Amino acid sequence: MRVKKSVVVITGASSGIGRATAFRCADKGARLVLAARSSKALEAVAGECRKRGAKAIAVVTDVTDPGMVDNLAARAVSEFGRLDVWINNAAVGAFGRLADIPQTEFQRVLDVNISGYVNGARAALTRQVDQGSGVLINVASVVGETPLPYSAAYSMSKAAARALSISLRSELALDGMSGVKVCTVLPATIDTPFYQHAANYSGRRAKAMPPVYTPERVAKAVVKLIVRPRRETVVGGLTGRLLVLQHRVMPGAVEAAIARQVDGNQLSRRQSAPTTAGNLHMASETLRKGSVTGGWHGRRRTAQRSIMSAAALAGALVVLRKRLA
Repeated sequence: MRVKKSVVVITGASSGIGRATAFRCADKGARLVLAARSSKALEAVAGECRKRGAKAIAVVTDVTDPGMVDNLAARAVSEFGRLDVWINNAAVGAFGRLADIPQTEFQRVLDVNISGYVNGARAALTRQVDQGSGVLINVASVVGETPLPYSAAYSMSKAAARALSISLRSELALDGMSGVKVCTVLPATIDTPFYQHAANYSGRRAKAMPPVYTPERVAKAVVKLIVRPRRETVVGGLTGRLLVLQHRVMPGAVEAAIARQVDGNQLSRRQSAPTTAGNLHMASETLRKGSVTGGWHGRRRTAQRSIMSAAALAGALVVLRKRLA
């Protein structure tokens, strides 16, 4: 599918990966339908996309509301005549031990990240199946393969996003619907405002765990999937791919190593943080102006960390192969 003139719906478009993807699609000439709860930030994204020469409309949407999500799909069709690509991207998170996160907040993460994707898939596939063509892209995470401590709800939701994609592909195959594709993106750590926006019940400041990659890298992968759909793609260079491979072969050792890394690097032992529900129940614009990045990325330093991490993982893989030989 060509990106130019394709009708692309993006949820969670007000910041981070969604915002970066909107800009990249705009540069490619797509017709955009942008969704988020944050009206001010969303209008800013739509305006920037129009400056780049694309047609773009903003539709304020809470993805947990099936009616609002169906309206989002209907607006795409009424405005542009069809719905070619739907990108499920809106997501929230909560840091803390399972026992410390209130049940309502834990459930809210699941509602946004799982039910929101289900609502999007229903709305998109209904139209795309009728058209006989289309692409549904679910933005998941490598934590769907390697879940993290202090992020149980988020990890569960990203594993669920992968499972949703597999189930939908199977159903479409059984129906002989070869023109509609379902893809999953598994980003590694990405430099977005997620860590500032997330709920936090850990008492410790949350930060991006290196190596950190740019949102534009994910956006590039998403656009590539529009043009040439594939079942699943990992974004995060060699580091991300090796991590997924290692976990499948030696899960115990990988989980233990990741747990130590999260405890030491993702949640600060030096900086405390107030208890907050973050953006679970309010638009991100009330917390921080919408932006693509979160301030976690220094290109040179991240490149160095990426190289070091990839080397370390490659070395671990060699040891692993020797053990299995």
